[in-house]
Amino acid sequence: MPVVLTILESVFQEAATLSAATGLTYTGAVATVAACSVLFRTPERRRDARATLAILMRRTERTRRK
Repeated sequence: MPVVLTILESVFQEAATLSAATGLTYTGAVATVAACSVLFRTPERRRDARATLAILMRRTERTRRK
């Protein structure tokens, strides 16, 4: 039984590490797109960045109104 627990412990640690890395990557992407939506000079590029941000944040017209 201790062998199974050792294996499960390492699997859970790797899963937690992967989950944390994925979360940090997603947060970095959202922050980058949010900065671009404010800092781009042309209105077209800002509009495109805002559309991308809406996709990343999974926001729709219905959820914005609530």
